[in-house]
Amino acid sequence: MNAPVSDSLATEVARVRANVAALHAELTRYQLVVWTAGNISERVPGTDMFVIKPSGVSYDELTPESMVVCDRDGALVLGDRAPSSDTAAHAYVYRHMPEVGGVVHTHSPYATAWAARGEPVPCVLTMIADEFGGEIPIGPFAIIGDDSIGRGIVETLRSSRSSAVLMQNHGPFTVGKDARAAVKSAVLCEEVARTVHLARELGEPLPIADEHIDSLYERYQNVYGQHDAQQEDA
Repeated sequence: MNAPVSDSLATEVARVRANVAALHAELTRYQLVVWTAGNISERVPGTDMFVIKPSGVSYDELTPESMVVCDRDGALVLGDRAPSSDTAAHAYVYRHMPEVGGVVHTHSPYATAWAARGEPVPCVLTMIADEFGGEIPIGPFAIIGDDSIGRGIVETLRSSRSSAVLMQNHGPFTVGKDARAAVKSAVLCEEVARTVHLARELGEPLPIADEHIDSLYERYQNVYGQHDAQQEDA
C-alpha cells in the first residue's frame, strides 16, 4: 500500500487475499473455467478496497501474494501485477451494491450457452427457486474494458432476487455476501443451467408456480442450514 496502514488492516487484507486465492481452486474443481479465464473478488471489510485475481495468470500459479488489491474505482492499491480485465465491472458492483461482498465471473459452459442465446434460465427446479428466487436473468450485451458490464449487472440484479446474471454473449456473473457465497452461486448456476438444458432435450420443463417459488426461496434463505438446529435448541 502506498500509505501507512495499521497492523489490523494489514492482517485483514492478508486474510482476504488468502481467501480469494484459495477460492479460485473451486472454479477449477467444478470445471467452471479454462486456461486463465474467470475471476473472483472480495471486499476488504470496513474499507473501500477489494481483492481480485490478477490478469492472465494461470490458476496453478495463484497465491495469496499474487492477488491484487484495488480501490473502489478499480485502481491498483497493492500488488505487482495488472488486475483482472473485469476489475472495472467488479468495482462498479461494489460501489452501487453495498450489500455485496463478493463477485465471481466464469465462462462455465452451460450457463454461457444460455447467455449466448440471450435467454434466461427459467425457474423449473426447486434448486433454482431456493438459490435464485426465480429465473436466472439475462443482462445486456456490454464490451469489456470499462464499467459497462458492471452497469448491466447492477441494473439487472436490482430488479431480481437472483444472485446470478447471464451477461448476453459473455457469461455468468454472480454476487454474494462474501466471495464464498458468490462462488456457491456460480457453481449452482452452472448446475441448473446444465440440468434445464438436458430437460429441454426431453421436452418442455414444467414451471413452478410463483407462490411456491416464494415459499421455497424464503425457507432456503432463512430456515435451511445449521441455524435451524440452533433455533430448535434455543
